[in-house]
Amino acid sequence: MEEQLQHRVIRAYSILAKGEQPKPLGNDSCLVKSQSGNGNYLVAFNNGEWACECPDFKFRNVECKHINATKFWVALRKKTEKSSMFSLEEETLEANKCQFCGSPAIVKRGKRKCRFGCKQVYYCRDCGRKFVPQDAFQRMRYDPRVITVTLDLYFKGSSLRKISEHLEMFYGTKINHSTILRWIRKFARLIEGYVDSLEPEVSKQWHVDEMKARVSGKWLWIWNGIDKETRFMLASMISEKRMIEDARRAFQKVKAVGKIKPDSIVADGLHSYEDAFKKEFFTLRNPRTEHVCMPRFIDSTNNNLIERLNGTVREREKVMRGFKKEESAQQILEGFRAYYNFIRKHQSLEGKTPAEMANIDLSLERNRWMDLIKKSGAYKETRS
Repeated sequence: MEEQLQHRVIRAYSILAKGEQPKPLGNDSCLVKSQSGNGNYLVAFNNGEWACECPDFKFRNVECKHINATKFWVALRKKTEKSSMFSLEEETLEANKCQFCGSPAIVKRGKRKCRFGCKQVYYCRDCGRKFVPQDAFQRMRYDPRVITVTLDLYFKGSSLRKISEHLEMFYGTKINHSTILRWIRKFARLIEGYVDSLEPEVSKQWHVDEMKARVSGKWLWIWNGIDKETRFMLASMISEKRMIEDARRAFQKVKAVGKIKPDSIVADGLHSYEDAFKKEFFTLRNPRTEHVCMPRFIDSTNNNLIERLNGTVREREKVMRGFKKEESAQQILEGFRAYYNFIRKHQSLEGKTPAEMANIDLSLERNRWMDLIKKSGAYKETRS
């Protein structure tokens, strides 16, 4: 009997693991999809007891897998609602000068409670004005933690509408998918300006390759560049063709981020690479940069690394069923580059990010998206 009960519990977990969430019909009932996926069963909670329409409950009068799946789902929702994601907490943002007159003669003067936390209020002794330090989330309608959750889910492969459904189901927050897309474009632009100012310490072997992608109903080309040792994604750009000028632009972007003279550039047999390489890297002085062209899969120096990166980009693009516009596609690719380098930890790098391997220590905390966005906002303020 105990083994049968454990078996039903395991099957309940398998139902939820497939992504088949129960559909609430009211306060006390919901529909649970059968494990075979051929139908739904009504699960209800009446007078302190669970009931299900499935044969297992009707004829054996035991808690079936559908009841167990519902109980696990309810417990998960309650735990999520009690989490600190939307709880108020102190804002740690600090200021070192007055945002009105630029004077360093400022002192702390109380705190202001807002929708998403408590922010420090400062008083300027020179101009006599009070202010609250601004960050990248200033005047945003939603909690920054909600925004960063949407960014993380998106770049991990979820579609815009699935993210919207996820937020409503688990957090009771209704956000239109178009709003999520605007967030992605906005913060991708902000982060791009900051991360491009950083100087990674990369190795001297770089890989470059191109891949097809559908943009606004037509096929365009995405050029990607990556460092061998650190896995740092050096560049990602879109072009209409694969001419010499396009390959040169890809090489120029890679050089602008790498900031060193590499020992070798690994690429496939595209003719544009050969001419573009001569114009961007060839020199009569030693040591020269070697152009490793058309490496085989079994060679010690091959292009498997960049092919794997192309597959990761393809996973993101496939969910979107292509990009809508070339400009927005480039912004999304820049956001993905930031996610790949600074947010996503790699198993091949022993749980580190490519940025950490490239000796870029930003001291990002648990919510790495939020810390990266705040640092990007602070960098923009210093540049303006």
